[in-house]
Amino acid sequence: MLVFRTLVRRELAGFFLSLGGYIIIAAALFLMGYSFIVILAKLQKPTPMPITELFYITPFFWLILLLTTPVITMRLFAQEKFTGTFETLMTTPVSDGQVVAAKFTAALLFYLVMWLPLLGCLLVVRHQTNDPSALDAGVAASTFLGILLYGGMFLSWGCCASALTRSQAVAAMISLGFGASVFLLGYLASQLPAQEDWQTQVLGSLALFEQMHDFARGIVDTRAVVLLASATFLFLFLTLRVVESRRWK
Repeated sequence: MLVFRTLVRRELAGFFLSLGGYIIIAAALFLMGYSFIVILAKLQKPTPMPITELFYITPFFWLILLLTTPVITMRLFAQEKFTGTFETLMTTPVSDGQVVAAKFTAALLFYLVMWLPLLGCLLVVRHQTNDPSALDAGVAASTFLGILLYGGMFLSWGCCASALTRSQAVAAMISLGFGASVFLLGYLASQLPAQEDWQTQVLGSLALFEQMHDFARGIVDTRAVVLLASATFLFLFLTLRVVESRRWK
């Protein structure tokens, strides 16, 4: 456990002791702030929707998710391979699983810190509307749960992409391509009519738009939780296999 914490601190230092980490947070904060300018304009008229749902139906949520996760993960393995420090790291008394878990944990912690300003935006809107019921604690918790689960899936794939290459740019492009594919697949699934055939039902289970929409409304569907958590562990398993493959060369 001590080795794991040391590795996590090492990776977090790479985010918070470099300009790049603060640029990512600033870009995400800008998009969040602009989205809430749009929301405040909509709140000129009464609406039954919670604030979190109003935020979700703007395009800014997906912009933040799709654009920041590749940038967060692109350096995790690729940079160390490029600079030659990866082999040095792997010769220390740490296991491959500890390295993968520590890099993913650090990326996830940084990702959650990046989303913390959202809570401040929600509180500001609640104050401006003078309606204490505008922000329900349960709805906010389910929204952040959805953000955590979706972020975990995209970050785990980003870790896998970074482990596949020595180039940060290539890793970011692979991760972005995956995110765009998932986005398009979710859009396609949301447009299909409800049918009984198994193909439509399988595609319907990948309707990520509807699943995140449920989280934003305060609805936690265990099927979505299991799907996203399973995808995260699958990609981390693939990342571990990629890291272990250096022994086969």
